[in-house]
Amino acid sequence: MSVERAIRIPIESHATVLGDLCLPEAASGLVIFAHGSGSGRRSPRNRSVAEALNNAGFATLLIDLLEEDEDVEAGDSGHPKWDIEMLSKRLAHTREWTADDPELASLPVGYFGASTGAGAALAAAAREPDVIGAVVSRGGRPDLAGDQLRSVRAPTLLIVGSRDAHVLDLNREAANKMKAEVRLTVVPNATHLFPEPGALEQVMELAVEWFRTHLRTEDREASHR
Repeated sequence: MSVERAIRIPIESHATVLGDLCLPEAASGLVIFAHGSGSGRRSPRNRSVAEALNNAGFATLLIDLLEEDEDVEAGDSGHPKWDIEMLSKRLAHTREWTADDPELASLPVGYFGASTGAGAALAAAAREPDVIGAVVSRGGRPDLAGDQLRSVRAPTLLIVGSRDAHVLDLNREAANKMKAEVRLTVVPNATHLFPEPGALEQVMELAVEWFRTHLRTEDREASHR
């Protein structure tokens, strides 16, 4: 049986992070989802991944890193969706909030990032290298984390579709910069959003296995000894 609740987290500059938490009974870890622009906590793709994680015994927290008036279509580099520093701060602030929640505080924490959210997830993981236990990126832009990639210590899984050529190249470059354990897994015949039959199911299986392997309470306790 799972407990579900909506959350509101006040953060800097009068912004508010909205989220949907699902907490299975006897959860073994918490995965916080960072979405890209044009997507959010109601993304059907990420909700499908979250459901698979819930079924595997993980709590999930799907959040909107951008407020409604910030998440508008714009391609210029000054748009909030490209402000990885801001997005990673909001994500780290959300993680700090979970540490003060009595139902979540004891759980090891990982990040699941999609699109630009993957860059924010890795930058946030670099901010707290002894806290974040694992990161998974789906069709993400880890390159946007820049030099912070070298400071990530969390084992990282990069999942990219074989037909998402440009993003695949960017993931290869990002993986080469990382010092942490990193694996790049290419899903055959999949494009950026993994709409092909069976493609998203592969993402779910890969994510569940990665967090099962790397997001463990004993690992978190060992890192603080």
